[in-house]
Amino acid sequence: MSIASRLAWRNLWRHGRRTWLTVGAMVFCNGLLVFLVAFQFGTYGLMIESSLAMLTAHVQVQHEKYLDEPRMRYTVPDGIKLAAQLRENLPDAAVAARAGAFALASSEERSFGIEVLGVEPEFEAAVSSLPGLVSEGRYLGAMNAEEIVIGTVLASNLKVAIGDEITLLGSGRDGSFAAGIATVVGLIDTGLVDLDRAIAALPLGYFQSIFSMEGAVHKIVIHVPTLPDVAPAEAQLRAELGQTSLAVRDWNELQPGLRQAILADSFSAVVMYGVLVILVAFSVLNTQLMSVLERTREFGVMMALGLRPSGLSRLVLLETASMALLGTILGCLLGGAVTAYFMFYGLSLPGMEEAMSQYNLPSTLHPELNLYSLLLGPAVVLIGSLLAAIYPALRIYVLQPVSAMRAV
Repeated sequence: MSIASRLAWRNLWRHGRRTWLTVGAMVFCNGLLVFLVAFQFGTYGLMIESSLAMLTAHVQVQHEKYLDEPRMRYTVPDGIKLAAQLRENLPDAAVAARAGAFALASSEERSFGIEVLGVEPEFEAAVSSLPGLVSEGRYLGAMNAEEIVIGTVLASNLKVAIGDEITLLGSGRDGSFAAGIATVVGLIDTGLVDLDRAIAALPLGYFQSIFSMEGAVHKIVIHVPTLPDVAPAEAQLRAELGQTSLAVRDWNELQPGLRQAILADSFSAVVMYGVLVILVAFSVLNTQLMSVLERTREFGVMMALGLRPSGLSRLVLLETASMALLGTILGCLLGGAVTAYFMFYGLSLPGMEEAMSQYNLPSTLHPELNLYSLLLGPAVVLIGSLLAAIYPALRIYVLQPVSAMRAV
């Protein structure tokens, strides 16, 4: 350790209580920032997963025009075969073929326009949470079974129950008239009224026969284990599909509003974190400014002996850096320990259990502790503390040795 470093460290503890109060504020702020940033990342991850779990999943293979113009004719040829192939090539991912159409659903009493999904019953549960949200009856069985599951609100509107039949009328892929009859075997309750009012699912084989799909589907839906796995899976899919009319789209393209919502929430969080950093910076400014004012006579003597103001300014900055580094290390240790505890055991908020179970999600929230969430907040506090020390350091340049030595 250099002489300047030892001198800076000694000067910090001239007023140990004041130094510890400032360091304590930094430790509290750093620990809080570590926990909040990690909790925020964990919440975003759960928010993304819960939104994608309903229908979208992480990646989809579609016709290149289907996203902007979801028309029946924009299909993925031999979709079931392609899904099976991708299932082999992506062993860690869940893959399912899916088709969709708008149709008129009629019961004995009423008729409503709905969105009908054709799904692979065997694989759909791995890419969607809808099979787990069946509140009454069961989910779909065989690929060609003439059965249907519908939302609870739609069932109420149509006045149908388990075992009743629904007639579907629509337009086929080739423009022909599509009609079919399916028996209600299950009711889905997602908790989202708009979705429960218009959702229905058929086995993909029966859907293809009704709507003249000729083996085609509209989407290949892929669910990967974690969000960081999306980019590698997307790149692999593009390489396998090559130059075709098919497009590989990740969740950012499929649900752009989700990322916008996260960015909006991040902005409000940054404002709150900024307030904490400013408060700590003012605390450091107050401590260092008082230190400089108290040592005015000492600085005057040192300048009279030939020490330049730049050397004294560097000494003040070094004192601040030492104090900020101590607060950063202790804050990271405190915040990391608390965050690691909740990352392992989870954080359950009162009243969250019922709301989370309604969306087929875990009732506990887990912060996401990584190098980024551990160091981001403390790094900003460290920089803010150093910037706050600039003004006290610059005051030394205006000191006059004679007048400074006369200061009391």
